[in-house]
Amino acid sequence: MSDEVVSVAVVTPVHNRRDITLQCLRSLSRVKSNGLDIKIIVVDDGSTDGTGEAIYAQFPEVEIIRSDGTLWYTEGTNVGARKALKHDPKYILMINDDQVFEENFLQYMVETAEAHPRSVIGPVLLLWDQPHKLFQVAPVWNTWKGGWQHWYQQTIWTVPIHPFTVNLIVGNCVLIPTDAIKECGLMNSKKYPNFGDAEYTPRLKRAGWKLIIDPRSRVFCQPNSIPPKVRGRELRSLVNDLIFDLKNVHNLRRRWYSYLDSAPSKLRGALGFIFFMTRAALGRSPEAASFALGQNEPPLKDVFRSSVIN
Repeated sequence: MSDEVVSVAVVTPVHNRRDITLQCLRSLSRVKSNGLDIKIIVVDDGSTDGTGEAIYAQFPEVEIIRSDGTLWYTEGTNVGARKALKHDPKYILMINDDQVFEENFLQYMVETAEAHPRSVIGPVLLLWDQPHKLFQVAPVWNTWKGGWQHWYQQTIWTVPIHPFTVNLIVGNCVLIPTDAIKECGLMNSKKYPNFGDAEYTPRLKRAGWKLIIDPRSRVFCQPNSIPPKVRGRELRSLVNDLIFDLKNVHNLRRRWYSYLDSAPSKLRGALGFIFFMTRAALGRSPEAASFALGQNEPPLKDVFRSSVIN
């Protein structure tokens, strides 16, 4: 990085995870900030467990925006980003609060962004209970297998050693130039109240922004909880979850939107959705870990060999 001080606003929405949120903020407080001007904005979306009060007491430098619990992930992040834009940072780092960070992670991300104009940067995400294992890094689109394919068998030793370009960066932690936000807008909270990152970085890519993973930057994430099964549900509740409630992880309408909006083309998105539904009906959903763990996965350093940049 040059001698110029680079301003970064860190934005995260939170709700009723006081201890996890405080752990995240403690981790951020230990991050090396040489050459960086870091401002943290937390959107407390209706917490009732004292999250906001605890943040104010322990981290008075953090800016807190309070809401009533109706924002959810996507609009909560958007609200924080709009507030951040008023401070005119060069970059906005959108994060989840269930993460801890290596001390150099942000310096590496900014360094890579500065070296590659019109780029959006993601770190290597790792599981905090199995810190050698990758988590939701560099999914690839496969129409015939039912859409975006996540990796289940990759480790820190199977990724490229240099930054590499991808087609999607999940929203757990992503560094976005404010110029990209001014050009392309924020996430679509109407279609995606709880999964806005599903279409956001592919939209930025279509607008000409490179999506880059920097393997030097490491972030440790809480494993995803297993969603409740849909089998055996009462019919009215099942229909609401699958069709009407866009916040539900199983919602098919939200999945349809995300396939159309994030796939390489609308046609491939529609076909991917059809193949996903077919495979799910046959008990071979590519998102089921039991199925995915039985598949052969080549190392990411081979998959993305041609995408490595120096």
